[in-house]
Amino acid sequence: MTDQANEPTSPPGLRPLLRKVDAVTVRVPDLESGLAFYRDQLGHQLLWRNDEIGQAGLKVPDADTEIVLATGLDYAPSWLVEAADGAARAFVEAGGRVITEPFDIPVGRCTVVADAFGNKLVLLDLSKGLYATDDNGSVSGVEKPGSENPVE
Repeated sequence: MTDQANEPTSPPGLRPLLRKVDAVTVRVPDLESGLAFYRDQLGHQLLWRNDEIGQAGLKVPDADTEIVLATGLDYAPSWLVEAADGAARAFVEAGGRVITEPFDIPVGRCTVVADAFGNKLVLLDLSKGLYATDDNGSVSGVEKPGSENPVE
């Protein structure tokens, strides 16, 4: 049992930057073989599929973190932040560095940073919303936060 009174706390007024692990990206040679393994053999439910960018999101049953199968990205966790641009600046101010400048993704913005120890982190925000899908799970657009209407 730990003594919570003696545990270190965040500095006053400093809000944690990393909100949660949004997704873990897993490289696959193609979406069909990735889905055949992770969905059909391991039982993960398809949440969305975007053939245009070579990605598919699968449900992790005990969390809201997704497994993202990707044909063009390496294995990495993606950390959810409030704003990718501000998070990149915060990493630099804290002694880290930006590996990939913030860029647009269909659901928001993304950046790749390194911490003060050289660890690479993928940071993303969902500022544009979440994927809207059709009955087959294919992405049909992006649903803005608080809206039920997909935006192309």
